[in-house]
Amino acid sequence: MIDPALAELAAAIRNCRICRDAPLGAPLPHEPRPILWESSSARVMIASQAPGNRAHQSGIPFDDPSGVRLREWLGVTREEFYHPHNFIIAPMGMCFPGYDAAGSDIPPRRECAPTWRKSLLSLMPQVDLVLLIGQYAQNWHLGRRGGMSLTATVEGWRSIYGRNEGARMIPLPHPSWRNTGWLKKHPWFEKELLPVLQREIRARIF
Repeated sequence: MIDPALAELAAAIRNCRICRDAPLGAPLPHEPRPILWESSSARVMIASQAPGNRAHQSGIPFDDPSGVRLREWLGVTREEFYHPHNFIIAPMGMCFPGYDAAGSDIPPRRECAPTWRKSLLSLMPQVDLVLLIGQYAQNWHLGRRGGMSLTATVEGWRSIYGRNEGARMIPLPHPSWRNTGWLKKHPWFEKELLPVLQREIRARIF
């Protein structure tokens, strides 16, 4: 059962067209399709970067090879991942932002998080584990304005995870297959961080 206030806000987010009609910079180059998986019961929030093109087409977040890798990291099946009581998926930018000249996804839209994020999080107080995927989510949730690299942040995961205030947070790289080289250079990620992550996930899902 979704809290009525959360359902109302989620509907407003899905109808949002600010990046097309009142953009900060160039407008979104295609019709917006905000993607959000909200819940009044799930305790784990995936604070991702922005939907990819395949998610934009299907409306299903992480419906691509990155999602396969993310589910492997979490130690969950596809069915568990998409179970409505297990995970909230709240990107920093709710719409697919498009590609740059090299064919890579461009950063999340700047309009989205300032407009919606605080209100959205306030309506899901049951969340007690936040997975910070990528530098944009890490900077926002950790209260940073940049300056620290993703590698440095993920390497410092123990101090972030061990904070005593609010929900636990675990920083992660993006599960894109483009980051395979990063994973090979940092074997501690799979040996040390993932077992803790999987234990925390298993304690919170159905």
